[in-house]
Amino acid sequence: MTELLKSWLSKGPSSQQLISFNHHDIVNGAAFTSQVTNIHQQLIQSKSQRWLLACESSDLFAVGLCAALLAGKEIILPSNTQTGTLSEITHEFDGVISDQPLCEGKTFIMLKRDLHETNNVWPKCDNYGKLVLFTSGSSGHPKAVCKTLEQLDAEVSILENTFAKHLPHCSVISTVSHQHIYGLLFKILWPLAASRPFLSDIVEYPETLTYYTSLFPNLCLISSPAQLSRLPESLDNERQLRSPSLVFSSGGPLNFEAAQGIAHCYGRQPIEVFGSTETGGVAYRRQTQQDQAWRVFDSIDIRQDDKDGALLLKSPYLENDKWLRCEDKITLLKPGEFQLQGRLDRVVKIEEKRLSLVQMEALLESHPLVSQAALLVLDQPRTQLGAVIELSQQGKEQLDTEGKLSLNNLFKAHLLTQFERVTLPRRWRYPETVPVNSQGKRLANQLSELFEHD
Repeated sequence: MTELLKSWLSKGPSSQQLISFNHHDIVNGAAFTSQVTNIHQQLIQSKSQRWLLACESSDLFAVGLCAALLAGKEIILPSNTQTGTLSEITHEFDGVISDQPLCEGKTFIMLKRDLHETNNVWPKCDNYGKLVLFTSGSSGHPKAVCKTLEQLDAEVSILENTFAKHLPHCSVISTVSHQHIYGLLFKILWPLAASRPFLSDIVEYPETLTYYTSLFPNLCLISSPAQLSRLPESLDNERQLRSPSLVFSSGGPLNFEAAQGIAHCYGRQPIEVFGSTETGGVAYRRQTQQDQAWRVFDSIDIRQDDKDGALLLKSPYLENDKWLRCEDKITLLKPGEFQLQGRLDRVVKIEEKRLSLVQMEALLESHPLVSQAALLVLDQPRTQLGAVIELSQQGKEQLDTEGKLSLNNLFKAHLLTQFERVTLPRRWRYPETVPVNSQGKRLANQLSELFEHD
């Protein structure tokens, strides 16, 4: 099966295709076509070519996405809508498509829900638009990653070929955002192309998940390791009467205990997908045993760098057929199967959100109370960031007068201009100096020791 997404996008949905739903509304193909046509007409009348797209509701997001692709526009997907994040990429877009005003001085097209069906015809297109996503590069600055419709289509088609046999006529619900590549593909593009309705809201609570699993006989859950690792306890570690037909997890490896916890409650371990914004999905696994190997998707070739063990790959999801080096260290077990051995750079994932430690340290050091900042990933009691701050003279005086908690909150507020709250450091230390060796390199062991006692 090829060009699944492109074929759907060229024709549009049938009038009766169920596009999306929530607890009080459904959107069928006729209503969706009407909304896409409305936004498409506004886009083709505008000279602006580059449009930022951001919306919490997945059905409205899908409207803006389809309309902009059909209008041949360049679609900018920010990782979040924090003011600092948008200001960093403000030069990348001329207009905004959203359900709320985000940037002053930019052309604005409002996404709003209109479920009244009209006799609109799905827009025709000769030159599809493209997407630009932003991810944390090792330099500390947002890195633009361009995705053409052909690249996205290749991935959607392979996902359908690989997993469709596990997905009877099911509906899709998600605990992750569609603003990132994983949610974009698994919650929006793949369901649209394969005529599987999706929940327009994000599932935030276990009770909501249980509500939908009891309501739908067949359900596909799109989630992440952070959320799935907490789910068994929320379900009282009990076998559920109704379970999703399939659970996907991506954003980082799921630990073995969590995979078995989900299997105990739902009957099967989740299917984990390994990949990134740049690469798309690379490999998948279901952890039926400890240290389960990853198996690459069909049409992807991998190698292991002889020097440092880095993953090298060729993929139809990339802009060319050259070998791409990834900063993931692997052990190649046999052709098409490997084990992950950690990262080779300072880009980490906290709560499955990718961030650059360099970027966060630079933002901390821009504060007048900070002289130096060092961040490290702590594994206990669970994965979180620790911040070691060498204060400026002004900072030391404020620590003496207002105390540590006041400084913690001040720096958190400063970081919230660019980073999401779940990624912020949970533990803070204020030594006289950041420990370094004679070459000025930070001493990882001494930094870690600062967090051994609270």
